Amino acid sequence: MKKAASRAIAVILIVAGVAAGIFFANLSRKADPPAKATAGDGASMPESSAPEFEPTQPGDAAAPGPGPEGMAWIPGGEFSMGAVDPLGQDANVVGMQATEDSRPIHRVRVNGFWMDRTEVTNRQFAAFVKATGYVTVAERTPRAEDFPGVPPEDLVAGSVVFTPPDHAVPLDSHFRWWSYVHGASWRHPQGPESDLKGRDDFPVVHVAYDDAEAYAKWAGKRLPTEAEWEFAARGGKSGQVYPWGNEFLVDGKFMANTHQGHFPHEDTHADAHGGVARVASYPANGYGLFDVAGNVWEWTSDWYRPDYYARLARAGVASDPRGPDSSYDPAEPGVAKRVHRGGSFLCTEQYCSRYMVGTRGKGEPSTGTNHLGFRLVRDAG
Repeated sequence: MKKAASRAIAVILIVAGVAAGIFFANLSRKADPPAKATAGDGASMPESSAPEFEPTQPGDAAAPGPGPEGMAWIPGGEFSMGAVDPLGQDANVVGMQATEDSRPIHRVRVNGFWMDRTEVTNRQFAAFVKATGYVTVAERTPRAEDFPGVPPEDLVAGSVVFTPPDHAVPLDSHFRWWSYVHGASWRHPQGPESDLKGRDDFPVVHVAYDDAEAYAKWAGKRLPTEAEWEFAARGGKSGQVYPWGNEFLVDGKFMANTHQGHFPHEDTHADAHGGVARVASYPANGYGLFDVAGNVWEWTSDWYRPDYYARLARAGVASDPRGPDSSYDPAEPGVAKRVHRGGSFLCTEQYCSRYMVGTRGKGEPSTGTNHLGFRLVRDAG
């Protein structure tokens, strides 16, 4: 029994691409105060102090003709990038931890571009798969040569699924509520017994970085940079906690699909959704984009480094930054990660409050989950 359990853990850790907590290092652990972050060369990171945000200066370039179907014109411009100190329900240890790698606040200029109004849906991804025959990472059987030492019977295609316990648990290990599920994929988001019936307009999930890139190439688009994503998500606002303002509820109404109840075992569905929601279930932001907070995390093209913002700040106004040349995460040295943005339906002030617009997530590129998707951009020219 112990040997079988060890093999199962090996599959979760190795096949899912999650060595020692990689796939959700983006969730701040309430139980353990974080160590002071350092850059790859050992230099200390900036303290979590937030200078004043300066007003966003939108670009004056008009949209270059009619927009591509389902995309909104983002005018570009100059803005203050980074996370403001959380307010209200998020003004706690968890909320402050969520801002630590999003400092210092710095000025960034981006060019205008088109952006998908919603996350890519199952309907859209199915059209891509039908046209190309593409097989996602989660649907491929792991190869023995890539995972030496793992028994052949454990090399089974699958993905990582939120599997909440039926009782309260300490928030000290994400393995208490995440499992590697054989047969889970974009077609079967909860596992092999689930399907996409009635979910055509839900975000596609269990998408690895290469899957998103393949879809983007087919669609004639690309993944957004982190700077483009944040500029667009802010919708022309500056220094707000959320894409819609500083209050989590507006006139008593939820503005995003997040977690309510005691995390992880209780979901009260107070926002009328349990799990992933249909795209555009909440009001759009100032640029006409839906679900830039909550619902599912979204891939960006940037490599993750916690010291990257400090580098940009030293350069003055960063012009259309494309991310660092390499990745470094003090929590998982030697494991490359890409930046995630937006938070998900699992975000809560109890554990992860990264639905706040300036905050960042991170993920190993080959790992998909049932709360991770993407949206794309297209250059103006």
